[in-house]
Amino acid sequence: MKIRTIFALCLATATLTLTSCNSSQKDENVTTPIENIMTRTSIRAFTPEKLTDAEIETLLRAGMAAPTAVNKQPWDFVVVDDPALLDSLQAALSKAPITRANCQQVIVVCGNMQKALEGDAQAYWIQDCSAATQNILLAAHAMGLGAVWCGVLPIKERIEAVSAVLKLPSFVRPLCVIPVGHPAEAPQPKDKWKSENVHRNAAW
Repeated sequence: MKIRTIFALCLATATLTLTSCNSSQKDENVTTPIENIMTRTSIRAFTPEKLTDAEIETLLRAGMAAPTAVNKQPWDFVVVDDPALLDSLQAALSKAPITRANCQQVIVVCGNMQKALEGDAQAYWIQDCSAATQNILLAAHAMGLGAVWCGVLPIKERIEAVSAVLKLPSFVRPLCVIPVGHPAEAPQPKDKWKSENVHRNAAW
């Protein structure tokens, strides 16, 4: 009995040690939230591989986790993977990397005025949807994917063109289009820190 007990204790100790070592190795490879923010880049070239439904849902969940004024959540997200619609969006946003030869799906972030606040506060939807967009970009980077923010608002021609392509109701306004996928390029992140842009206690 003593031998069995000693053997069991040794086996348990070895298992714990191995688990601890494996955890330490994994932790060394984990990107911290700050590193994820600092190393995110805009990706404009993608492989032909489409994202899975689970990956798209994860991105959308990240978007919906964004802060929102009075918790109104005035957003709608349109996932587009139809080749004809992608071509039409490319025509609407001439400089965006949306062609079906380059991108297999995009997420269009929209504001829903029926969910937004009223009066002057209605414009908070722009901030809310911008926060959701940034969450999607950061989530994509954390997942090893690539994405880029292609602005629609406030350019009237772009708003009208994207709304027409997607047949959006009048109370839904497109903020931006996010091409997303598996990156086919690896641009170096830019260091955008400038101390002269920081002011303290309203001292200009």
